[in-house]
Amino acid sequence: MTRRTLIACALIAALAAAGCGDGSGGGRQFRSLGTAGTGGIYYPLGGTIASRLSVLDSASQYTAEVTGGSVENIARLNARQMDLGIALSVTMYEAYRGIGDYDAPIEGLRVVAPLYPNITHVMVPQGSTVTDISELRGGRVSVGSAGSGTEQSSRQLLLAHGISYDDINVQYLTFTESANALRDGAIDGSIISVGYPAAAVLEATTTGGARLLALSDEAIEAMTSTYPYYSRGYLPGGIYPGADEPLQTIAMMNWIISMDHLEAPVVDHVLGILENEREILVRVSRMVEQVDFAFLDDAPVPLHSATEAWLAGRGADR
Repeated sequence: MTRRTLIACALIAALAAAGCGDGSGGGRQFRSLGTAGTGGIYYPLGGTIASRLSVLDSASQYTAEVTGGSVENIARLNARQMDLGIALSVTMYEAYRGIGDYDAPIEGLRVVAPLYPNITHVMVPQGSTVTDISELRGGRVSVGSAGSGTEQSSRQLLLAHGISYDDINVQYLTFTESANALRDGAIDGSIISVGYPAAAVLEATTTGGARLLALSDEAIEAMTSTYPYYSRGYLPGGIYPGADEPLQTIAMMNWIISMDHLEAPVVDHVLGILENEREILVRVSRMVEQVDFAFLDDAPVPLHSATEAWLAGRGADR
């Protein structure tokens, strides 16, 4: 075990001990919210939500954790190593039904709240002549971190272009690692599913000269007709250098999730933050402007019972 790991373990243990208290109500319970890597939006947004939860919930201290993304977050929720997480629809859909990467259903998985749609960013390095994903066959392609929703989505997008992992040199890179690899010419393409503007994509396009690709109508039709959790999406022009015109791509919802045993007051606090403190969250990412509770009508897994109760209380205002 490295010195860094020992220090991290000691810190976690100390925080946990401080949060557990003596059962008399004097201490605060330590809770965590799983996010993803630091190059996307999950982590800074999760950090802000955790900070607000710590203020609103006097009995608990919340921390946003850097993780591998959706797959890891769901696994750790199921193992009771986390209280809340952020995840993509694809991972939730497969996990709840026990399909794809899952051998058995995770039936206790629940939606707490909707977030924003992720936009699929496909990038190639400066000087590349590639204009379509199908041209990446035989190349070095970053598909996202192992254990992330981006990696699941990348696999499906490549298959829609007739490319399997056997046809490329697969690189399991974080968003930040992908940006660096594009800048250095170490990969031929990268697929990143994230809200905009994403720090890693800004880095890749600003300092690395990476170029964003649009998806064809045929590819979008293949994805939306095969998988129920995708929709046609657009990356607005002017968000990133070199992409002055809107680019069509695919979109997929992000959600705040938990297991069904999470206490109702925690769920109520999360929903209250999204409803009443939107301006604070928009400062982290303008994608939060797109949060709409109507998305709950089409959630890929069942809603938490407290979310259902909260919606019933809002009535026509949902």
